[in-house]
Amino acid sequence: MAEHKQILLKNVREKDQHKIDTAIQRGAYAILKKTLEMDPLKIIEEVKTSKLRGRGGAGFPTGMKWGFVPRDSGKPVYLINNADESEPGTFKDRVLLERDPHLVIEGMLCSAWALQSEWSCIYIRGEYAYPYVQIQRAIDEAYERGFLGDNVCGSGWKHHMVVHRGAGAYICGEETALLESLEGKKGQPRLKPPFPAVSGLYGCPTVINNVETLANIPWIIENGGEAFAAIGVENSTGTKLVSASGHLNQPGVYEVEMGYSLLQFIEEECGGVRDGNALMGVIPGGSSVNVLTAEECAGVNLDYDSLANAGSSLGCAGFMVMDETTDPIEAVLSLSRFYAHESCGQCTPCREGAHWIEKIFARIAKGHGQPGDIELVESLCDQIGGHTICAFGDTMVLPYRSFLKKFRNQFRTRIAEVMKGVEPRRESIDFEAGMH
Repeated sequence: MAEHKQILLKNVREKDQHKIDTAIQRGAYAILKKTLEMDPLKIIEEVKTSKLRGRGGAGFPTGMKWGFVPRDSGKPVYLINNADESEPGTFKDRVLLERDPHLVIEGMLCSAWALQSEWSCIYIRGEYAYPYVQIQRAIDEAYERGFLGDNVCGSGWKHHMVVHRGAGAYICGEETALLESLEGKKGQPRLKPPFPAVSGLYGCPTVINNVETLANIPWIIENGGEAFAAIGVENSTGTKLVSASGHLNQPGVYEVEMGYSLLQFIEEECGGVRDGNALMGVIPGGSSVNVLTAEECAGVNLDYDSLANAGSSLGCAGFMVMDETTDPIEAVLSLSRFYAHESCGQCTPCREGAHWIEKIFARIAKGHGQPGDIELVESLCDQIGGHTICAFGDTMVLPYRSFLKKFRNQFRTRIAEVMKGVEPRRESIDFEAGMH
């Protein structure tokens, strides 16, 4: 197993790290005190220098996003921590929320000072019951010790933090749907522009970053942006938390340096494919990215550019491995059920098309496939992608198209077998299993 720089998971295995006394003994909130003595604009420049990209999926440069916030609007600036970790195959943020919540809080406070924000919110996935308990308890402890409140660390700066629990809607992970939900409305995406940095929560400048992104900020402030940029590779700096699941001998959450070999990650970090089976494919960035076949994984690294060049995406690093026993038809059916259920219903192509695609995949899997079904799904994908308000429809069709393209023979064979009366097999991988 290779040695990797540990920025985020350094203390997660330590006993009682979730408690404030233990966290302080290991350095928690020391960087906050240093931060409060710094020029806020200097912090933003350090984050820009670090080339830190958002870890929630889109990979947008964090410092650039912060730089969009107007300084003279006369309105309050809000900071939102997107902890609505609902993408199938992702469970990395919950590790930080459960085991090192004070790192998350300190990261938010350092970010809030840079943005001159006096109020922040952690929007947490409703099903995350235990992570909610842990982060809320940590916030209460931070208030008791003066790290939150009207006089943070005696600096005269005030900052208040709340936790808001979602109600189980995957779409609220999309930043504008999250804002609608926070405002008490139906969680449906907004048209952009305006973008949240200019007009977000209650029409005020708002920065939305996810848990992992914000947890990197104290290290960047302590060590400098150049030190962070020196880790990883060009355009993909720092380390990355990877939620590894599926047919692996050692699934779990790993922190690796950007640019690490994909196949080496499977073998050295995750103990290889289960039971010595051959690799069939990998979905590297959460369920809403293109699947890579075993052959396509050769020479690919875990960074934004390498995976993009391979025809997929790093996304939020929900790394799902499928071995040779996997039925790709059952696998994509599992995905289609999830997306059909989670469409918010605002846009007709997504609302209607998601269910139609689910029904077509279901009839193929259940032994009722018809000639032309593959082409019909591809036609529906064309009518959904690029025709919706948010990226839900665009990303939903990516795995559908890639499964149909890369495992086309299996689909054609299944339909042909059905026409001959052959019983289809039922091996599959449950992509929603990693969500619970």
